[in-house]
Amino acid sequence: MIFNVVFVGAGNIMFGSDEGPWNHSFRFEHKLGPRLKVVALIDPAIERATAVLQKKCESFVNMAPKDRPRAIIVGSPPMFRGTTKPGRDIEIQILKHFPGVALFIEKPIATGPEAEIADAFAIAKTIKDSDTICSVGYMLRYLKAVQMMKQIIEENQLTVMATIARYACAYEAIAKPDWWDKSKSAGPIVEQGTHFCDLSRYFGGEVDISTVSAHSLEWDENAGHLSAMKVDESKILPENRIPRVTAATWKYESGAVGSFTHIAALQGTDYSCELEVYADGYSLKLVNPYVQPVLYVRRPGDDQEQTIRFPDDDPFFSEVSNLIDIIEDIEEDPDAAQILSSYEDAVKTYELTWAIRKASEKSRDEKRQKAAAAAAIAE
Repeated sequence: MIFNVVFVGAGNIMFGSDEGPWNHSFRFEHKLGPRLKVVALIDPAIERATAVLQKKCESFVNMAPKDRPRAIIVGSPPMFRGTTKPGRDIEIQILKHFPGVALFIEKPIATGPEAEIADAFAIAKTIKDSDTICSVGYMLRYLKAVQMMKQIIEENQLTVMATIARYACAYEAIAKPDWWDKSKSAGPIVEQGTHFCDLSRYFGGEVDISTVSAHSLEWDENAGHLSAMKVDESKILPENRIPRVTAATWKYESGAVGSFTHIAALQGTDYSCELEVYADGYSLKLVNPYVQPVLYVRRPGDDQEQTIRFPDDDPFFSEVSNLIDIIEDIEEDPDAAQILSSYEDAVKTYELTWAIRKASEKSRDEKRQKAAAAAAIAE
């Protein structure tokens, strides 16, 4: 049976780039083969959309308008979604004009102002109340290593005590001016660190948002100077320039403690990312999840860590495959076909990332006020 799909957005996340492994259209082709029919490609940049279609013409077939899509894949920039405001309410418009059609929404669900988080929760409720199948692109949850960590915790009836996450990006390879501008991307925690905030929540559970505290290393501090930026930061307003480091801690509702540090310090192209999860007698450490995931496990009775490698694991494909199996109601292996990130769950991660950003800015402002007061007294 033909599987009709609509792509919203013709950028890198949909059709690939040299910056990373993301390419949703490739995973849909891999899963569906000749069954895939793209009935629409929607992008405000018409030239870009046309160029992408020309490259894909051998596998993408235009169909009549009457052909109803079975899934709509939203990969347009996050500043244009996740709200109820006209022009930035794509989820609401899809639910209105294509009721019952499954959704895949790229992460983060939005990058609007903090005040609009309530809008995102309202959208989540609308999606849930309409029984619309919806998956959000937190693909790291689908890693085999992550699922093994979950299995170890469940089989041993463990209670997570702490999560420790670190995300060090290779800033030299980030040449998009918008990424360096908080007014465009909402900053590195909301836009990029969101994956590890989400993984932290996946293991630690619900976060007590009132406990979030954070500190940052800012662009204008001595340690914040970067020597290999590809972007002319002088073209960005000083108040919109991103921090170089953000370090946060919080309490989970369970009582466990979480921490996350995002660092823009590495050059070259490879990132350095790790997540540690601790429980009584156990240490689970996930390393290099984006490229070649490695899991280090320490168990009771053995001080030596077990090393488990997962070559050729593709979580992007797994999340697409699971979504399609659920849409088609394939029940051969019901345990395999699960959506691991709902829209409501993704909004909670979005809420956490904003709480971290606001806490770090509060700490920064307090430090500046103290410095200004001290300088005034000295005069």
